[in-house]
Amino acid sequence: MTTKVSAKGQITLPKGVRDFLGLTPGTELVFSLNSDRQVVLVRADGKKIPSRIEKALGHAGPGPTTDEIMELMRGGS
Repeated sequence: MTTKVSAKGQITLPKGVRDFLGLTPGTELVFSLNSDRQVVLVRADGKKIPSRIEKALGHAGPGPTTDEIMELMRGGS
């Protein structure tokens, strides 16, 4: 992904980056340099972006109880 700096020194963050970071209008960002002099962009509120696994948690429902699992293992129906 690439973007250009405008005459006013502004940039537009590509939609993929905004979506990945969960950015909405008004979200504050912090720019810093790492030890390799690369620019690092993070949310100022410290909110972490959930992983794919975290996003999927709870979507399968509560699942069977221990008693139900034991009944299935014993050959019950």
